[in-house]
Amino acid sequence: MRRRSTREVLAQLPATFRWLWEASPGGTVALCASQALMGLLPAALAWVGRLIIDAVTHAAATQSPADRERVLWAVAGEAGLAVVLLFGRRAQNYLRAFMRAKLGNLLSLRLLEKALSLELEQFERSQTYDLLQNARRDVATRPISLALSGLMLARSLVTLLSLGAILADIAWWAVIPLALSVVPEFFIETRLSGEAFALTTGRAQDSRRLGYYESMLTLDSHAKEVKLYGLGPLVLSRYRELFTRFFREDDRLGRRQAVLTLVFAALSSFAFYGCYAAVAWRTALGLLSIGGLTLAVVAFRQGQGAVEDVLASLNTLYDDARYVSNVSLFFDLPASGSQSLTSRFAEANLAGRVTTPVAPRTLPPGRFTIELDHVSFRYPGRETWALRDLSLTLAPGEKLAIVGENGAGKSTLIKLLLRLYEPTEGVIRFGGIDVRELDTAALRKRLGAVFQDFVRYQLTAGENIGLGDLERLGSRAAIEAAAKAGGAEDLLAELPNRTDTVLGNWFEHGHELSGGQWQRLAIARSFMRLQSNAGAGADLLILDEPTAAIDAAAEVALFERFQKLTEGRSAIIISHRFSTVRMADRIALLEHGKLIELGSHDELLAKNGQYAHLFNLQARGYR
Repeated sequence: MRRRSTREVLAQLPATFRWLWEASPGGTVALCASQALMGLLPAALAWVGRLIIDAVTHAAATQSPADRERVLWAVAGEAGLAVVLLFGRRAQNYLRAFMRAKLGNLLSLRLLEKALSLELEQFERSQTYDLLQNARRDVATRPISLALSGLMLARSLVTLLSLGAILADIAWWAVIPLALSVVPEFFIETRLSGEAFALTTGRAQDSRRLGYYESMLTLDSHAKEVKLYGLGPLVLSRYRELFTRFFREDDRLGRRQAVLTLVFAALSSFAFYGCYAAVAWRTALGLLSIGGLTLAVVAFRQGQGAVEDVLASLNTLYDDARYVSNVSLFFDLPASGSQSLTSRFAEANLAGRVTTPVAPRTLPPGRFTIELDHVSFRYPGRETWALRDLSLTLAPGEKLAIVGENGAGKSTLIKLLLRLYEPTEGVIRFGGIDVRELDTAALRKRLGAVFQDFVRYQLTAGENIGLGDLERLGSRAAIEAAAKAGGAEDLLAELPNRTDTVLGNWFEHGHELSGGQWQRLAIARSFMRLQSNAGAGADLLILDEPTAAIDAAAEVALFERFQKLTEGRSAIIISHRFSTVRMADRIALLEHGKLIELGSHDELLAKNGQYAHLFNLQARGYR
C-alpha cells in the first residue's frame, strides 16, 4: 500500500471538521466553545489559588476583618470556577457523545450510499474490498476522534498560553525544560503509531480472511460441509495461526511502547522536580511568596500536562488522520455513472464510431432489438478473454437460449447486457442506441433477471417477491400474481403467515426454505417486472439457470407459464438442461468466449455439430 504524505494525512483535519459541521452546526459551535472555556479554567483556578493563599497569609498577619473578608471572596471565586468546571465537564461529555452519534451516523450512511453507487466491477476487485473494510472499520470512530483531537490540541494550547501568562513574573524560564522533557516522547509515540497504522492497514486481506474462517465455523450455509468433511480442525487451525500472528505483532509493538514511554515519563518527572526545587529555593530566600510558590507548582504541573496534551493531541491527531484517510480514499472511489461521456467515448471516437458525445438518453417505449457488435471482454487484471469478437442480434420478442460448458462466457455476457460491466471492445446496442449512451437506471427498469446465485433475502416472503418491482412492493395483489406466475403460489399458502412470514434463520421466528423453494421466490421476483404498471413491464427477461433447484414437473409448469408471460417480449435463457433450451427460437452455443453455433434446435441437430453432440450425450442419460 502506498505511503501517504504528511500533507495528505493532515488534509483530513479540515475535511473532518466539514463533516462535523454537516452533522450538526449547533453542536459543533457548542463543542468548540466548551473546549475554549475548559482551556482557560486551569490558569484561572491556579491564579485564584494564589490569591487565596496570599490573602490567608496576609490576613493572618494583619488580623484585619476586611482582609479576612477578602479571603472568603477569593474562596467564593474558586468555588464559582469549580462549578463552571464541573458543568463544563458534564456538558463536554454530553456534546462528545452527541456529536459522536451524529457524525458516526452521517458518515455510516454516506459510506453505504457510496457502496451503493459502485458497480459490480469494483466489488469484484480485492483492492475495493480492502478500502471498504478499512473504511467500515474506521468510519464510526476515527473521524470524531480526529475532530476531538484537534479540539483538544487547541484547548491545550489555550491552557499553555494562559499558564505562561500567569507565570511571566514568577518563573517564565521553567516553560523551556518542562516542554523539552516531553518532546522525545512525542516523536517516539508518533513513530510507534505509524507502525501500528501500517500493521492494521496492511492486514486488510488477512483480517478479511480471519473473518471468513470465523464465518465458515459459525454460519449455517457452511455447517453441512464443515461437518461432513470434518473441516472444523483445519479451519480452526488456520484461524488460530492468523490470530496468533496478529497477537505477536501487536504484543511486540506494545512492549516497545511500554518500555520507551516509561523512560520518557521518568525524564518528564525529573524536569518537573528540578523546576519545583528552583522555585522552592527562591521562596526560601524570600524572593517569592507562599502563594507565588503554590501558583508556580500548580502551573508547572498543569503546564507540563498541557505540553504533554499538546504533543499527545498532535500524535493522536496524526494517527487518527491516517485512518480517516482510509475513509476519504473509499469516498473518492469513482461512482457508477461518474465517468464523463466524453471519456467513455474516447476510445470509440478514435475508432471513428462516435464523433460527438451526447447526454444520457432514455430508451423509447416499446420492444427493441438487441445487437452485439464484435463484443469482447476481459476481466480487469486478467490476460485471457472471457468473450471474444461476439456478434449477435436478438429481435424484439425473440427467445434466445445460450448454452456452453462452464467458463464459456455465458454469465459474463449477461453482466454486459445488464450494464454491470462495459465491453472491453465492441458495442452493445439496445434499440439501435449504444448502451453507453443510455441512462443505466432507466435501462435496468426495462430488464428482469433470475441469477444462478440468486439472493435469499432474510425478509418476509412478500418482500422477497415484491423487491422485483419497488413501486409495487406494498401491493399484495401484484405479489400474489407474481407468485402464481413463478410457481410459488402453493409455497406461500403453506407458510405460517403467508406473505408476512419472515424467511431464513437470521432473525427470530424466521422460517427456512429449501433451495428449490428459494429459487421459486427468485423466479417470482423477476416476474414482478413482467406485470408492471400500465402493462409495460420488463421488455427483456434473463433467466440464468432458473430451474437448477426445482424438480422436472415444476420446470415444465414454469416454462408453460413463462411462454405466456413473455409473449411479445424478448428473453434470454441460460441452462444446462436441453429440455429447457429447446423451447427457444434460437440457441447460441458458446465455447471459450466465442460463438460457435447459432440456430434453432432442429437446425443445430441437423447440422450435427457440437450442439448435437451435447444434446445426444444428455439425451442418452434419459434412455
